[in-house]
Amino acid sequence: MKVKGAGRKSVIAAILAISLAGCSGGTGAGTDAGKTPESTEKAFNYTGAGPVTDQPDAKLSVLATNAWTTNVDLSTAAIVKKIESNAGVKVDWDLIPPQNYADAVNPRLAAGTGLPDIVYLPDQDQLMKYINSGLFIPINDLVEKYGVNLKKIYEKSPSVKASLTTPDGKMYYVPQQTLTRNYMPVFMVNERWLKKLGLSEPTTLDEFTAMLRKFKTDDPNGNGKADEIPLSMESKFIPMAFGPAFGLDLSNNFYADDQGKVHFSYYEPAYKEYLTYLNGLYKEGLLGVDYASTTSDQVTSRISQDVTGATFNFSWYMSMVYSPLFKDYKPEEPIIKGILPLKGPHGDQFYIGRTPVSGIFGISKDSKNPELAFRFLDYAVSDEAQTYYTWGIKDDTYTEENGVKKFTDKGKDNEYIQKLGIGPVNLPNIQSTDSADSIVAPWHAKLDKELEKYVREPFPFVYALPDEASVESMSMPDITTYVEEMNFKFISGDASLDQFDKYIETLKSMNVEQVIAGRQAQYDRYKAAQK
Repeated sequence: MKVKGAGRKSVIAAILAISLAGCSGGTGAGTDAGKTPESTEKAFNYTGAGPVTDQPDAKLSVLATNAWTTNVDLSTAAIVKKIESNAGVKVDWDLIPPQNYADAVNPRLAAGTGLPDIVYLPDQDQLMKYINSGLFIPINDLVEKYGVNLKKIYEKSPSVKASLTTPDGKMYYVPQQTLTRNYMPVFMVNERWLKKLGLSEPTTLDEFTAMLRKFKTDDPNGNGKADEIPLSMESKFIPMAFGPAFGLDLSNNFYADDQGKVHFSYYEPAYKEYLTYLNGLYKEGLLGVDYASTTSDQVTSRISQDVTGATFNFSWYMSMVYSPLFKDYKPEEPIIKGILPLKGPHGDQFYIGRTPVSGIFGISKDSKNPELAFRFLDYAVSDEAQTYYTWGIKDDTYTEENGVKKFTDKGKDNEYIQKLGIGPVNLPNIQSTDSADSIVAPWHAKLDKELEKYVREPFPFVYALPDEASVESMSMPDITTYVEEMNFKFISGDASLDQFDKYIETLKSMNVEQVIAGRQAQYDRYKAAQK
């Protein structure tokens, strides 16, 4: 079997771009009792659509990330310029590559002076360090006065509003939103390998293990060589892939059970079962010795060479990257296909979704026109703007007939649409299931809807009170380091699982239970805020 070379990227990567990137009460120092500074601009009747001002020389400055694709400059991209033009605002963009963004922006935030009108934050300010430093103004009054589109988001997604409301009832940030239940990371298997070996798609953890053993020993690629690597995935996906089979959310650390009790996944008895299982895979050679350092490019290369049969990654990879690596792939029939989550030893069966807020934009205390800045951000989260983010430009990248949008050939051209600025990360863009459904293979869109019901919400983003923030900032860095160190040792066998009780006692001595108590209080506030 011949396959294409590795490394193919897709427009859907932009559409479903992953935002990857931590005191006193949250009143916001530097503001007058938490009120928005007065604007020097004359009253303007903003309707939620562009323009957002009637001033012919309106200007704003924005600090944000540039595109993940190195040859794309979002400050000049057509979609971004269209948002500016519609808003009637000339934007002075200060865009930094996302890979270096936090390192470049944190010193500027620490200095706290000379900030632009709008800043995309390097993290989500869960401990309210930027709020408590008075760097950003509260926007409650602006939301009431101008938040035409933001109010719609809050009505549609109360969890977004609950997450972005501080314990004292103030709001400071405008969200960038991601898909939460669709096109999530999933297990994928090589359907041709299954067919050759007479296997069905695995539905349980035991069946998955048996499949990996067959992949290792029974020459499913048919080349007469023992060159198969049964399972290949980036190490960051391993907790997300296998944790749910044991009822754990290891990728987000914390989870709340059906009774609303908060747990730290790495401090649970089920975590020992998880480690025991992965240690077993490691011993059998089903989880490679290089599992901790495996990269995305290595996974793609192995699939392109037809030497690996199972992986775990964001769903869009199955029809947009992995299956098309095979020269004889036809969009009507999957080769690398997602499967249902594996049912674990206690009946747990789910995938982990994402929190709706993937990034936040704040209006700085230095802004000379916070009302204009807010109206620009509100327009930037409108349905009109979202259409640009996810579909591009009408009659160029997509057509519309009777309310149904379809990508043109240009819209399906990855290089073209990325240079156009699809899914611009320098704006509060909102991802779309409809555009994703339109571009993936039909079988993929159908499968996504089947998988959706198995997706469980992760632990919500909630602001921490000062005492909670103090405990977490002092304890979690050491806890995280220790957990990561022992995780590798337990899986590789460098540390015996007989030491697990000692591991639990060590975490207890590191104040993990106080951290959990703080998260419990935050979760209780979050639930109360939704009532």
